[in-house]
Parts: sequence; C-alpha cells; structure tokens
Amino acid sequence: MDADTTKLLSTLSVAIVDDHEMVLEGFSSFMLRNGIKHVDCFKTGQALFASMSEHSYDIYIIDLELPDIDFVSLVDEIRQRDAGTKIIINTMHEELWTVRKMTSKMVDGVIYKSGELDDLLDAILCVAKGGHYYCDRFEQMLTHIKTSSGILSKREQQILIGIARGLSTKDIAQELYISKNTVESHRQNIFSKMGARNMADLVVKAIASGYIDPKDFED
Repeated sequence: MDADTTKLLSTLSVAIVDDHEMVLEGFSSFMLRNGIKHVDCFKTGQALFASMSEHSYDIYIIDLELPDIDFVSLVDEIRQRDAGTKIIINTMHEELWTVRKMTSKMVDGVIYKSGELDDLLDAILCVAKGGHYYCDRFEQMLTHIKTSSGILSKREQQILIGIARGLSTKDIAQELYISKNTVESHRQNIFSKMGARNMADLVVKAIASGYIDPKDFED
C-alpha cells in the first residue's frame, strides 16, 4: 500500500449497517487493520440515525435487508441527513429486480458478501476518490439487463407496476397525472416489448426481467 493510499484511509470515517454480527465484526476489524481512521457498526437503521444526529461519516456500507427499514428508505434518509455522502451496498442478493433497485438509487458501490475482503477495500478507496465501484458479478448482471430485449422506459416501468398492482387504466392515469389514452398507449407498448400474451404472462415476464420484485406484492 503506497503512502497516498495510507494517508487517505487514515482520514476516513465509515459506518457499517448490517444485522449480522459476524459481518460487522469482520468488516470492522479488516478496516481498522488497514488503517481506516474510524469505524462504527449498527444493526438497525434507527441505531444509525441516532448516531448521525451527532456524527457524520464519509462512507456508509449498508446491507439491503434490515429488520426496521427497507433499502430505498434507508438510502433516501442517509442522503437527506448527509448530502453528498458515499454509499456502498453489501449484499447476497443477485435477483434482477434487486439489481434494478440498486441502480435506480445510484449508489456509489456494490459488493457481494460472497466476494473477497479485498473487494471491500477496493470499493472504499474507489468511492473515497470520487469514483464508482461495482464488483465483477454486479457488472455481469448490469450487462445482462442492458443487453436484454424489451427494455422499458421509466414511465413504462411505472405503468407496469400499476398494472401488476391491479390498478385500472383510470387509476393509473390519476396516480401518474397523465391521460387514460397515454396509459393505454404505454400499456400496448409494454405488452409488445415484453412479448406477453396476457396479464399473467406479463407479470411472470416482468418478474423474470427484474422489473417487479415479488415481495412488493405480498400480502
């Protein structure tokens, strides 16, 4: 490790948010051994927020699944409280809908728990210097999404979710503040792009393509 890298690490303050004790202990020990200035560990989003009232962090390393808050709300809350901070996702989930969610929040880095600890250090250094770090497996998933057929626009994705929720054309139009004709036009495009024969087929293909997370529609 060169002198510049050592100096950079010695200035960093990092928060780890994960409900697995072994992850917290392993990551914290690894970071401190590599010269990171300060590391705090939290098992819940609320514990993190309580600390953020007194401390700020250069980098947040967060798990996708916490017992008290969902990933999207956690990222939004961190950014609202600490604008411009860096966020790295550490997860075991490789589902396409999870990949899409992570990219939609424009996080600074993604590493998988199945990877090596060196990935963690590389990610920290990269985002600390203003870059983005996506591990090889995540890059492969992104490539799969970008090269797959039937790519939907943001508006089409919104309408697709409305369809999957069982909303009528009128309901979707009111929710998105667009006309019913616009909804119907997008609806036809969605069925065409996804190659769906009917509603059930559309939902199945939307889940397989990562546009829908089945958990969002569980009772």
